[in-house]
Amino acid sequence: MKHWSPHWKGSIRPSKQRKYTATAPLHIKGHLLAAHLSKELRQKHKRRSIRVRKGDKVNILRGSFKGTSGTVERVDTTHICVYVSGATLTKKDGTKIARPIHPSKLLITQLDTTDKRRFAESKPEMTRKANEPEPKETTRP
Repeated sequence: MKHWSPHWKGSIRPSKQRKYTATAPLHIKGHLLAAHLSKELRQKHKRRSIRVRKGDKVNILRGSFKGTSGTVERVDTTHICVYVSGATLTKKDGTKIARPIHPSKLLITQLDTTDKRRFAESKPEMTRKANEPEPKETTRP
């Protein structure tokens, strides 16, 4: 059996979609750790989403911790989950553990700007070439 293939991404079958994310290499799983930016950050950075990093301030949008906000304590690339400071569970013996949350259920409200290279590789804006003439139609007699 093949370990991983980029062609599984195009499949309709849910089992193959789960297999794609579960067996993907870490450089592909890093792309799956992206979360949406708030409206202010979206206008500022000209991007809709960015990869979540430790130190980012996020707002939880779904689940039992919906509406809570906190900072990202840890990012688990192998399991594609994020641990937020406000989302903790209490075990029977009284110890608190962090609840893993999928990055698609988060909204980034403030970015950790200590790393300058994080924004240096940002994608350029997609603009149309206004000076380019439209192709002419040729008519045959």
